[in-house]
Order: sequence, then structure tokens, then C-alpha cells
Amino acid sequence: MDFSSPIFWVALLQIIWIDLLLSGDNAVVIALACRSLPEKQRKWGILLGAGAAVGLRIVFALVVSYMLGVPFLKVVGGVLLFWIAIKLVLDEGAEGHHVEGADSLWKAVRTIAIADAVMSLDNVVAIAAAARGHAELFIFGLLLTIPLIVFGSQLILKLISRFPILIWFGAALLGWIAGEMLVSDKVVLETMQGMAPWLVDVIADPEDPVGLKPSAIPHYLAAVVGAIFVISFGWIVKSRRGEATAH
Repeated sequence: MDFSSPIFWVALLQIIWIDLLLSGDNAVVIALACRSLPEKQRKWGILLGAGAAVGLRIVFALVVSYMLGVPFLKVVGGVLLFWIAIKLVLDEGAEGHHVEGADSLWKAVRTIAIADAVMSLDNVVAIAAAARGHAELFIFGLLLTIPLIVFGSQLILKLISRFPILIWFGAALLGWIAGEMLVSDKVVLETMQGMAPWLVDVIADPEDPVGLKPSAIPHYLAAVVGAIFVISFGWIVKSRRGEATAH
């Protein structure tokens, strides 16, 4: 480890920046999942959720090259993320004290763990790429996510308590990420390349397990459609539930 090397410090700054950007997604999930818990259990939910996020990153760090090359893995992950986002919207306003505390705590942790499992793959890849083979930088990047997720979740929880509309923004964010994941799956990328090569960009890095990524148009189109789908579907279902309750 050469502390005098400019490359080392550039890599360190990149990892901090990546953590600041990517930990926000996990913090949103944890805050949304824990918002209906009793006050005493929220801290446990946040700590267990953050622990699950970091634990999953460590596991994926060991097998990330293999995992990202598995066909349909990101399709399944995207569908799971859509399900979580819609469920969080539909549970808006649910009172945590209607369910036993222990049950609701573990349900929250389960939701966090599933979402983190889906999102941690890309996070680990980004940190590993920035670390440029420095194991100590990679470990630092993983450990840095703990305080960022914990404090970020607490801040977002306070904001959600004051502004419940943020629940919908959080769900839209998860829909956005789910849309991105669907079009970055190995099989989907290869299919798009066969149909219209301009939809896909080739990655020159020989270590990349897929070697392809969606070009800007399909990437952002899928993300926007994913966010709109979550909001629209959640709004329609909640409206119908409200009408059924009124009758």
C-alpha cells in the first residue's frame, strides 16, 4: 500500500463518493421498512438492516464475478425489487402496533435483507472497480457503508415522519433501480444486442463477467418506466382498496 501514490488517493476518494451515492438506496429501503415499527424497535431494525447490507456485500465480494454472469439473475432481482417497492407503498399508513413487535421487527429485517441482496451486487462491483485491486481499500469501502446506512436511515425516517409523501418517492426510487436491473441482465443484454446492436454498449474490461451494458436510451427508459409502474400500480391498488372500504 503506497500512501504517496496519487492513484491510491484517487481510488480512496472514488470509493467514498461511491459509498455516499449507493448507500442512500439502502438507507431508503431500511427507513421505509422500519417506519411502522414501535420507536424502541426502530434502532434495532436499522442496526440489523445495516448489518445485513454489509454482510451481503462481503458474501457477494467473494463470488461477485460468478454471480453477475448468471443468466436471469438481475431479472429475478428486478422483479423482487418491484414487489418490495409496491408492498412498501401499499403498507403506507399501516400501524405497527397492530402486529406483534417481534414479528414486525423480523418482517422489516426480512424486507431489508431481500432488497439489499438485490442491490448489493452492483454496489460491490462499483467498489471493487474503484479499489483497483487494493484489498485494504475494498474492505474500507465495505466498512464505510455501515455508518452511512445507519445515520442515513435515521435521517430519512425523521423526514418520512414529517413528510409521508416521501414514501412514494422512496418507492419510485426502488422502481427506478429495478428497471435498471432488468435491462442490465446478461440474457436481456445479449437479446437486445441481437435485435438492435445500438441498444447495447460493449465493455472493454476483460474481467467484466457480462462484457455488455445498456446504452443510455434503454437504460433511462427502463428506469423511468420502472418508477412510473410502481407509483401507478400502487396508486390504483390503494384507490380500489379505499373504494372497497367505503362501500
